[in-house]
Amino acid sequence: MPEETLPDGYLISDDPARLDVAAIHAYLTRSYWAAGIPREIVEHAVRGSLCLGLYTAAGEQVGLVRVVTDYATFAWLCDVYVLEPHRGRGLSKALMRAALSHSRLQSVRRFTLATRDAHGLYAQFGFTPVAKPESQMEKRQPQPWQQPAPT
Repeated sequence: MPEETLPDGYLISDDPARLDVAAIHAYLTRSYWAAGIPREIVEHAVRGSLCLGLYTAAGEQVGLVRVVTDYATFAWLCDVYVLEPHRGRGLSKALMRAALSHSRLQSVRRFTLATRDAHGLYAQFGFTPVAKPESQMEKRQPQPWQQPAPT
């Protein structure tokens, strides 16, 4: 994907070398979906995913969309965020457009995601509740960093 320059000098890039894992970890560790996640897990997740970073004109990473995919049929969008001081400028929509139009994802037939509070954003891009929840299953496992410390 060519880098995409947005108003006010913001930039979206899929270049893994630009990703600031410390910045990504700092946000995710305080998010509702990955609270307390260790940095090593974030590093591993970033390495195994297609990531589109959002950067200021000065190069500071202020947003992300991570896509877990086989690049052929399935993609799960996750870790979508824009830092609070940069919200309200259409940047999350720009990230979504960039992810969904990414050249490596054009054969994907099913995109999924999970959200607690951003249904309105994702609905603008065609996401709907699962059509047949009776055919969907999941297995959740407790994460070691979320377990109470042994006494």
